[in-house]
Amino acid sequence: MYRRIHEAIIQSPPIDDFDVFKESKDQNFFESQESIIALCTYLQELVIAIEDVDENQLKNEFFKLLQISLWGNKCDLSLSGGVSSSQKTNVINSLEDLKPFILVNDMEHLWSLLTNCKKREKTSIRVDIVLDNSGFELVTDLILADFLLSSKLATEIHFYGKTIPWFVSDTTIHDFNWLIEQVKHSNHKWTSKCGVDWEKYIKMGRWVYHDHIFWTLPHEYCAMSQVAPDLYAELQKAHLILFKGDLNYRKLTGDRKWEFSVPFHEALNGFHPAPLCSIRTLKAEIQVGLQPGQGEQLTASEPNWLTTGKYGIFQYDGPL
Repeated sequence: MYRRIHEAIIQSPPIDDFDVFKESKDQNFFESQESIIALCTYLQELVIAIEDVDENQLKNEFFKLLQISLWGNKCDLSLSGGVSSSQKTNVINSLEDLKPFILVNDMEHLWSLLTNCKKREKTSIRVDIVLDNSGFELVTDLILADFLLSSKLATEIHFYGKTIPWFVSDTTIHDFNWLIEQVKHSNHKWTSKCGVDWEKYIKMGRWVYHDHIFWTLPHEYCAMSQVAPDLYAELQKAHLILFKGDLNYRKLTGDRKWEFSVPFHEALNGFHPAPLCSIRTLKAEIQVGLQPGQGEQLTASEPNWLTTGKYGIFQYDGPL
């Protein structure tokens, strides 16, 4: 459907680059301003003090910003039918209350992986982020990416978005650039500082944006090495890949009706370009890697637990 919409538009100059979902995406961003200001302020205050932060505190801040990126994934216009799904409350204050709803929590593995890279004094530590939604969620992803550079847990971040408007709120290059420009021109000093820094990272080549037609094709990701070997080779350069959101999870696991306890590694069906982690709130009827009986218990107590966005995961695959 999304490809058909795009095909109709590109045959209709002068609107061949028109995004039919832009108004909804922009609205999500503008309606989330209070939360965005709170996050940008939090980040800037953290960056100022980062040299004085000990390793344990740094780990706690890393976990906090990962969780903010996770719960930012709730803002998905494809599920709300385009109805506003903006973030109107300060998510930082809700993190403790939301912890019980993280069903798989592999954040420790991510910390170990990146700190080991840092300790081995690798000249380059690359983290790739396969983006999901624009608007508030994209802000949370950029905040995390900024922290990774500021904390020296990474030296470069590569982002992947969609080549065409996709699943209503998915990020395109236009969304990516537009959002950074909006943040930069905010009349709030810390928000504006974030935008200035993000633009600088792009100019320096420390943030790199890629798009590839593969992300909007129907293939599951285990076919990537055959269908899009150039993209697979690019992902292999990463020390860690973060896959945001539900559609990425469905394609990682082949959208099959797996048993809940099937290991994530098995469900990936040979897709192992680099250590990777799925960060998603559950909005589709698929989940693997749970403890025996965990999925069945949730089904008994909450029949719709797989699709409400109430639960989230950090699910890692790679060497431990």
